Amino acid sequence: TEPLRGPLHLLQGRGGNVVASIGIDGILLVDDDYAEYAPAYARALAELAQSDTAPGFVLNTHWHDDHSGGNEYWALEGAVILAHTNVRARMSTRQEMAALNRVVEPSPAMALPVVTYGDSLTLHFNGSDVEVQHYPSGHTDGDSVVFYSEENAVHMGDLFFKDRFPFIDLGSGGSVSGYIANVSAVLARIDDDTLVVPGHGGLADKSDLQRYHDMLVTTDGTVRAAAAKGLDEQAIIARGLGDRWTSWGGGFISEEAWIRTLAASP
Repeated sequence: TEPLRGPLHLLQGRGGNVVASIGIDGILLVDDDYAEYAPAYARALAELAQSDTAPGFVLNTHWHDDHSGGNEYWALEGAVILAHTNVRARMSTRQEMAALNRVVEPSPAMALPVVTYGDSLTLHFNGSDVEVQHYPSGHTDGDSVVFYSEENAVHMGDLFFKDRFPFIDLGSGGSVSGYIANVSAVLARIDDDTLVVPGHGGLADKSDLQRYHDMLVTTDGTVRAAAAKGLDEQAIIARGLGDRWTSWGGGFISEEAWIRTLAASP
């Protein structure tokens, strides 16, 4: 756990970054990691809140189980689960993640969001207006970014993997062009003092997000240019993206996997 600003705390386990707002109105969680980590989060929240009060609300930035796996645990503790309408739709049905050779079975009924929205919603919680904005066709088709007005902070979910190549779930409605557009839109909304929480990786600021955007645009351009010259996917992989981005392939997505995503995305 790490204190952020005002009532906000960062909690990190094995999956996506979790932000908890803890204060007079209770606890609001944004994302909740894998299911098996829920008891550890409960212990951490009890220590931070100095009580055993469970979160009143849990918001999922998208459907993947490293961000929504704790839903059933918290719903059974009384939390209201919120997410974009496409998150509930995908969690309700069998999902094939071909790029990862994974099949995800439908989530239990208790894990499903019970409050859904189309474009946006706002929660007035612990002294801050918490604006939740849907950004389409990026990491998935159900991505949300969470803006905390009073704290000048933003949780980007998996629209931001700090200093790493991202996973874009093309089978869940994601796209490279949409992903780049969404990061651009967030950059236009924040300033140099904004605290930026990525879906994966350490805390960041606008300059980190700008560097990430530059990587997205540059590597996408590199692959498109190579394809326009007639190079196939394997030839582009053999050529690589250049020394500038070597360290970016050290995370979940390798350079080869990122090139395959760039080549496959319309």
